[in-house]
Amino acid sequence: MKEHDLIDFLALAAEQGASDLHLTAGAPPMTRVAGVLQPLTEEPLSGEDTRRLVIDTLKEGQRSKLENDWQIDFALQVDDLGRYRGNACYVSGAIEANFRHIPSEIADLKSLGHSPMLDRWCDENAGLVLVTGASGEGKSTTLASMAQTIARRRSVNIVSIEDPIEFVHSQGRSLVNQREVGADTHSFASALKNALRQDADIILVGELRDTDTIQTAITAAETGHLVIGTMHTNDAPTAIGRVLDAFPKEGQQFVGAQLAWSLLGVVCQYLLPRSDKAGSLVLATELLTVNSGIEACIRDRRLSQIPGLIQIGSADGMHTVDDSLIELLLAERISLMDAMAHARDPNFVKEQFQQALKTQRKGWFAGILGK
Repeated sequence: MKEHDLIDFLALAAEQGASDLHLTAGAPPMTRVAGVLQPLTEEPLSGEDTRRLVIDTLKEGQRSKLENDWQIDFALQVDDLGRYRGNACYVSGAIEANFRHIPSEIADLKSLGHSPMLDRWCDENAGLVLVTGASGEGKSTTLASMAQTIARRRSVNIVSIEDPIEFVHSQGRSLVNQREVGADTHSFASALKNALRQDADIILVGELRDTDTIQTAITAAETGHLVIGTMHTNDAPTAIGRVLDAFPKEGQQFVGAQLAWSLLGVVCQYLLPRSDKAGSLVLATELLTVNSGIEACIRDRRLSQIPGLIQIGSADGMHTVDDSLIELLLAERISLMDAMAHARDPNFVKEQFQQALKTQRKGWFAGILGK
């Protein structure tokens, strides 16, 4: 194929409004636009193409890491295009890579589509907040938005541990110390332990991925720090189960008591294609806040009861993903098909949506007849 460099492909992807660029041997360069993969060019890339495109992008130390570990996460700053989070790894002996565009401006929590509860959590002095969801559902953006909210509102020391650093924060009313795993620290766990000695008020953890990191995060939240971290889970209750399951059975009772006391809440994110604006995505969420009922369930490890408590917890700011999907359906921002695909109980979502439509129509006819 005609020899392109990476910047050519990133520029073409930017013209499409793509969130991601994928480079895979044997396939054409692919972009993800509004959640859908599509070819950027017609010609497939060879293994030599992908290797050249990726290796030319990396610094010498990063090249060594890729060759030794067979995978690497990194950040890339491109003039006139912006910042990208990159991942490269070996697939069937060839190098494959993904580049995700990081917006230059961080939207506020309300603009992203979040509940006011997240804004309230930004004012807390201590406790643990979990931001969860599958890969690509906007967790890093939410973390950055919460950091920005805190930095603008409060005079605190924020320590962020990321792999890699995505959004770059400026210094202002707050101090923001961003540490990158692999460049500034060896691991999330070691950086998190060190943050406790950095006079940190707020600690952001890019991923709670192992037992040591999770334990240190809970301990930090217990000892007067606000800790906000991300996890890969598909709903809010599963995040709590994931935390407990990271520990041996004999230690889960103690960790459950710690978590019940320190956890402020969990927000799980889902990005869906907008039906009212082609090429855009909209956020649906599931939100758990810790009240006495949730606290007792965590402490006693009665996790199967948590979804029901979220359903009846609206007074405490809670809502299920199904509630969020129904709200988006009634606002005509998503399709019923996409809502059903993301629902915990698809039949409930369909029935409630149809019932709400009937109620709306009755109100409309009543208004016409009243005239």
